[in-house]
Amino acid sequence: MHSEQDPHPAAAPDSAPEAAVPAPRDWAWTRLETPIGPLLLAATRKGLVRVVFHADERTSRRELTRLEQFFGGAPLTALPHLATAAAELTAYFAGELRSFTVPLDWSLSAGFPARVLGALATGVPYGAVVGYQDLADRVGEPGAARAVGAAMGSNPLPVVVPCHRVVASDGGIGGFGGGLETKRLLLALEGVLPAPLF
Repeated sequence: MHSEQDPHPAAAPDSAPEAAVPAPRDWAWTRLETPIGPLLLAATRKGLVRVVFHADERTSRRELTRLEQFFGGAPLTALPHLATAAAELTAYFAGELRSFTVPLDWSLSAGFPARVLGALATGVPYGAVVGYQDLADRVGEPGAARAVGAAMGSNPLPVVVPCHRVVASDGGIGGFGGGLETKRLLLALEGVLPAPLF
């Protein structure tokens, strides 16, 4: 619950101006069990804002503390975009959804990483892959293939913004913040790699 009081009282006449403090924002979270392990999902009134792999109790607590600090308050119990994200991810893992429609809140990304992730989200569909260099070319930064790799590592919205679809130019699957086995499973789900035998 948010207080009705003004969070920014008027400064005393002789005091120095305070640094702007962003107003608290509504957000909510849930944990979703999936074939690649539990995912922590967080959303705001604007859209899905965070997806976290391997969301066991410890990882979830750490991430929720960071989100509370970022958004300036405790979470709500639910928000519409959170329910949409959970339903769409459930359908995706069941093989029933190929394109996410949940709105995205890019609050946790900015600058070059946000540009690259935006190009990835809109330009690399289900079942396709792209190289780091190709993605750098797409955003008009041909010398930035390594920076593309760093941008993938900073992706606040994995799976929905499909950094698992970015692969190495030598034919390898490249790195992945969620672990290579998770990347293999996601690529197998999308038909890019053969399904694991066990």
